[in-house]
Amino acid sequence: MSPRRFTAMLTSAMALTGCAVGPNFQAPAPPMSNRYSADETVDAIAGVRLGAATPAQWWKAFGSPELDALVEEALKANPDLKSADAALRQAREDLAAHKGALFPGVDASDQAQRAKTSDALSPVLADNSDLYSLHTAELDVSYGLDVFGGTRRAVEAAAAQAEAQRFQYEAARQTLIANVISGAVQEAALRRQVEAAGGQAKAARDILDFTRLQAAAGGLGQADIAAQETTVAQADQAVPPLKKALAQQRTALMVLLGREAGGAAFAGLDLDRVSLPAGLPVALPAQLVRQRPDIRAAEASLHAASAGVGVAIAARLPTLTLSASAGGSSPGLQSLFSPGNDFWTLTGGAAQPIFQGGALLHRQKAAEAAFDQAKAQYRSTVLNALKNVADSLDAIARDAEALNSTVAADTAAQRSLQFSRRQLELGEIGALAERGAEQAAWQARSARAAAVAARYADTAALFQALGGGWNAKP
Repeated sequence: MSPRRFTAMLTSAMALTGCAVGPNFQAPAPPMSNRYSADETVDAIAGVRLGAATPAQWWKAFGSPELDALVEEALKANPDLKSADAALRQAREDLAAHKGALFPGVDASDQAQRAKTSDALSPVLADNSDLYSLHTAELDVSYGLDVFGGTRRAVEAAAAQAEAQRFQYEAARQTLIANVISGAVQEAALRRQVEAAGGQAKAARDILDFTRLQAAAGGLGQADIAAQETTVAQADQAVPPLKKALAQQRTALMVLLGREAGGAAFAGLDLDRVSLPAGLPVALPAQLVRQRPDIRAAEASLHAASAGVGVAIAARLPTLTLSASAGGSSPGLQSLFSPGNDFWTLTGGAAQPIFQGGALLHRQKAAEAAFDQAKAQYRSTVLNALKNVADSLDAIARDAEALNSTVAADTAAQRSLQFSRRQLELGEIGALAERGAEQAAWQARSARAAAVAARYADTAALFQALGGGWNAKP
């Protein structure tokens, strides 16, 4: 057979592989609802813009260069993100390897042999010599005809798995960004709370000193001293847990940044230099399923499971193979391809599973069950995503209310402290009252720092719940 005829036969065989058994994947329908909560006041309080796109670098909406620097550092150095990137590269290489099965396999071989035959046997060569050399060069071509699409379905499944890994990488990236922002603002809030707790404890000890002086003068009794000693002890008790939480938060943040815990100290954010984004962009539920990475990953897994059904069906059907080999064999290299020394073979084969103990049928049923499982998992992922956004919006709305209250309380406490200090200077009140106002001011400052941090952290959580801006144009 001439190479041209063989090529024509191979092309015709490849043309037979036009169909593929199993279901053709279709993306699930998007959610029908256009809101995340039945309470319309939540959106108004949270200050959201429904239908707006999330910016690619959404963390810059906080207006903090220090926070931006932390995010960039984490994106470059976080080991978990590097691991996710490596897993993505591995999945893409696996896909490329699967695609190789769609093409003919070509192998070349060359063999040199030196041999002597027994004198009692017929000579091997035409010159009646029993000592000879033999060189053989051969080219083998083989191709499995993907008539029923089993190979293509396997490639389709590998492609879907690579897509799922890509979306998992994006989900890990957005989670890292949100965790860095939350960790940084929590660390800043804890520093203020530690400072405030120390101020409260000092004010309580000052009051205790005044109480003891008044008791010595006969103005107060031992019960008053004991009561204030209890207050001092309670104030002192509040400091160590806050310091512990601060140290743990710093260590956790160092890990997110890819730093060693014993390395350079973390400078920390100034909460006063971080601002809230104006008008939070919130995608509609139908948009959410296209931009949230975990939903896209679940959809890709569903696609892979769909292709897996086709692979299992094709395994029960006949397989066709076509192979050819050509080469030459001679005593010397110079005559390897001389007329008469060439050889070739062309082989076509078909195989049909007859009896496998029901294994192939049950594998198909298992693939179909896996497809049903992937459908349910996709639906669960969508419902939980909608819940995440709804919870984040509600948290931001309640944070806004709590922040307004704590800001008002802090402002009033600071004004009260200023008035108390002025009154102390004028002799209108004693130092005991002024220390009480100072203690209240420290408490209000601590509560405000916690409320501000919660508002920032929940805002970052909302951006994460929306999927971040990984698919937005920078």
